[in-house]
Amino acid sequence: MALRAPGWTLAVAESCTGGWIAKTVTDIPGSSGWFDRGFVTYSNAAKSELLGVREVTLAEHGAVSAEVVAEMAVGALERSRANLALAVSGIAGPDGGGPDKPVGTVYLAWASREGPTRVERRHFKGGRDAVRRETVVAALRGVLDVLTLQS
Repeated sequence: MALRAPGWTLAVAESCTGGWIAKTVTDIPGSSGWFDRGFVTYSNAAKSELLGVREVTLAEHGAVSAEVVAEMAVGALERSRANLALAVSGIAGPDGGGPDKPVGTVYLAWASREGPTRVERRHFKGGRDAVRRETVVAALRGVLDVLTLQS
């Protein structure tokens, strides 16, 4: 992967994808040279305990928010040896959506030791599997974008 050449290492913090990003990354031969670790933090308690997401942030903004996903990415970076971390949190469905955050709403964040944390809100169409699959793709494309910007 593109992380190998510039000497980057990656950590992931996943909620709605439940480890799918880490699985995709570790399917690549040689990923042990650039993939540090993954955190699957499906519950709010896990987000707080494992990544340091503040309970006040969860209470004020909800687990599916720009604020929480940014704290997840920074927490993964701080709790790993990686120099790039990505985080995802979303509503894959079929339930759980609302007017402000319908099913398919996903927040993604990328944090690096070399630059600012970047957050995106996306909306993916389709069923649960499609939303999760598109989240994995968007998260990994975002890694490539960060590498391009910071190279």
